[in-house]
Amino acid sequence: MKERQYTRIDKVRQGVDAMLKSCIDPEVIRCGYVHLYGVGQTCAFIALRRGHERAYAELAEIAGMLHDYCKYRDGIEERHGELSALEVKGILEELECFSTEEIKMICDAISKHSNKDETDTEFDEILKDADDFQRFLRNPVEDYFFQRERTQKVLREFGMIS
Repeated sequence: MKERQYTRIDKVRQGVDAMLKSCIDPEVIRCGYVHLYGVGQTCAFIALRRGHERAYAELAEIAGMLHDYCKYRDGIEERHGELSALEVKGILEELECFSTEEIKMICDAISKHSNKDETDTEFDEILKDADDFQRFLRNPVEDYFFQRERTQKVLREFGMIS
């Protein structure tokens, strides 16, 4: 059996873990782990399911893990996507393992992820879809996220409803 390979996702996880562990409120920490990692994994799944290569899914997962960075770190709701994108740009640059184009793609998606009524690039849409779908998956009997247009679209896409 091959030895485990450590990737850029592992480097990003270290930063997300450190940020969440620095939070004071245990409920914020719990919600942060569930949502950030859940959206990251959902992004990777959606990207792969839509026929993208694993490297693209890796970037999608990273965008998902970082999309609400400032929301959890600082408790900021208003403009949290834009603020998170600015913070994430610096974080990814410091890691020195992402190209300028990859950083731009990730940060653009993070910046736009709250604009669920607008259609953006395919990569941006993966993050938006994953954000709503993860919220549905954490409690599938709750109607609020089940009834959202994006959730319904993803459920139809994956053959889970007609």
